[in-house]
Amino acid sequence: QVQLVESGGGLVQAGGSLRLSCAASGRTMNDTGMGWFRQAPDKEREFVSAIDSSGGTTYYGDSVKGRFTISRDNAKNTVYLQMNSLKPEDSAIYYCAAAPFATMMQKFYTYWGQGTQVTVSS
Repeated sequence: QVQLVESGGGLVQAGGSLRLSCAASGRTMNDTGMGWFRQAPDKEREFVSAIDSSGGTTYYGDSVKGRFTISRDNAKNTVYLQMNSLKPEDSAIYYCAAAPFATMMQKFYTYWGQGTQVTVSS
């Protein structure tokens, strides 16, 4: 049974930074794509970023390009999301997820974490 556990969320002022972590257990995730999604109140869950199994290919949503960086440490079975220049509109619950390959499409992600809250104050 695969478990994904996010951490690193919290309250930060606009312009600040946070780094989210997603630790996987139950099996190695070295051969999977990993993604981050977020959902704000009264909004649909949206794609944030994804990374392929080797870490060599990454994807970003338009709203976070240039501010967020996804990375992974396969030795630690962990994926990270470095978030810089945070804006109030980045406030949401952030979820990590695993898929057979890196993709922006939620339907391909088979494992999901419980989420971590990120709140950016203005």
